[in-house]
Amino acid sequence: MILRPATPQDWDAIWSILEPIIRAGETYTYPRDMSPEAAKKVWMESPRQTYVALIGETIVGTYYLKSNQTGGGDHVCNCGYMVAESAQGQGVATAMYRHSEEEARGFGYRAMQFNFVIETNTRAIALWERLGFATVGRLPGAFQHPRLGYVDARIMYKTLTNKREHL
Repeated sequence: MILRPATPQDWDAIWSILEPIIRAGETYTYPRDMSPEAAKKVWMESPRQTYVALIGETIVGTYYLKSNQTGGGDHVCNCGYMVAESAQGQGVATAMYRHSEEEARGFGYRAMQFNFVIETNTRAIALWERLGFATVGRLPGAFQHPRLGYVDARIMYKTLTNKREHL
């Protein structure tokens, strides 16, 4: 698998991954009727960097990396990851996470925070926990799931620096 920065020419392939996930409305807070133009702004133009994962010549996943906050909180990053349905269960998300952690450290980030991990997204929660994230907060009923109604969301956090650096 190859991971590289996304280019404008990658947008159609990225949109083909994002669109079904956004339309399902089960794992991200994006409006289910989000336009491709609005999605492009959020996924490609606002982040510090967007990446794609390729198997052969096919883009099978994408993620963005950005500061979670500005000012005094800009040393903590945030990422969003999406994998094509056809590539799920093949280690794409794990590979993208490992790549994002390296990139985040290279940009000087000291921690990574996921602000809104939907409680029903059990595969993602299991992956993030396996990769060292802790749930540091829970938002009761914060997400309106299209089939299940109001469900909790988690805030998950991982320090990227050596613990001794905090002393």
